[in-house]
Amino acid sequence: MRRQLGLPGRLLAAQALVVLVGAGTLGLVAAVVGPAIFRSHLRRVTGPVDPGTAHHVEQAYASASALALGVAIAVSLLAALAVSAYLARRLARPVTQLATAAADVSRGDYAARVNGPGLGPEFDTVAAAFNTMAARLADAEATRRRLLADLGHELRTPLATIEAYVDAAEDGIAVEGEDTWTVLRAQTTRLRRLAEDVVAVSRAEEHQLDLCPRPVAVGELVSAAVAAARPRYAAKGLTLHEQVAPDVGVVDADPVRMGQVLGNLLDNALRHTPPTGRVSVHATRAADEVRVSVTDTGDGIDARHLPHVFERFYRADAARDREHGGSGIGLAVARAIVTQHGGRITAASEGPGRGAMFTVALPGAGPAAGS
Repeated sequence: MRRQLGLPGRLLAAQALVVLVGAGTLGLVAAVVGPAIFRSHLRRVTGPVDPGTAHHVEQAYASASALALGVAIAVSLLAALAVSAYLARRLARPVTQLATAAADVSRGDYAARVNGPGLGPEFDTVAAAFNTMAARLADAEATRRRLLADLGHELRTPLATIEAYVDAAEDGIAVEGEDTWTVLRAQTTRLRRLAEDVVAVSRAEEHQLDLCPRPVAVGELVSAAVAAARPRYAAKGLTLHEQVAPDVGVVDADPVRMGQVLGNLLDNALRHTPPTGRVSVHATRAADEVRVSVTDTGDGIDARHLPHVFERFYRADAARDREHGGSGIGLAVARAIVTQHGGRITAASEGPGRGAMFTVALPGAGPAAGS
């Protein structure tokens, strides 16, 4: 199998080829054009020249030209060799570092990073892109591990409960009764809801949701979501307030899906806001963008958790179980739906105990009806 040249060899070959092509072109021009021009200038200066003398002078010119050309080619090749060696050493180091880091990543070491080689913006861009890719792969791997751990945790409790009742029935212990069926129904419902949540977030993040967008007034979306959540808020003793700016207008959106987004945000605020707290929904317009914010006076979010709150199965408080802390999927579904609508969703908090604000931003489709 033919062995390919390394980077230094290819650089030297390229430089040598350029030098040789230039030397060949120069030699050809000197051989074809040079003597005639030299002869013309010689006659113009000295007049008619003896043929023998002219031949001797032309030989001297040819020898001098060949010598000069040979020295120039030799010097050029040496310079090409030196430049190639320098460039190869400068380029080989970051390329080798990048190849080593890529091999580490392929083996699962997502902590591998490369330094900017300082060889220009192109190399720095490649290094930055690699580091960004490695960081995202590390985040994806951490999310995958957390997903598997959370799934195992979520499945363990209902399965253990169902298994206990099955074992009791096999041992001849009476398990019939209203309480028994209530417990089994609750655990199977919990399993079904978990399965539905996983399917929902997968479809949403893969943009496989069936959206039916149409112009819809933002005020109608907010009012419908608040009306649906108000009984749950009243049962917990929370105040739910809505405020829609008169110029908020309409958006092109699937009202069912956007209702799901606002419902998820309101449910999240409900879980994390203590009784007697307050949750506000504000809808405003900024230029061609409509913003709907859900603000609560609840638990708040630590700064280190903010970048992850929209990830699947992520909970800022790992101590919360599924019944009290949600599945950790609602916000991920909300982000996927908003993104599929061409918008964005963000989270902000001043810290633990200081509440949180979730904002949905969508492209505005026009002014409010009747305005």
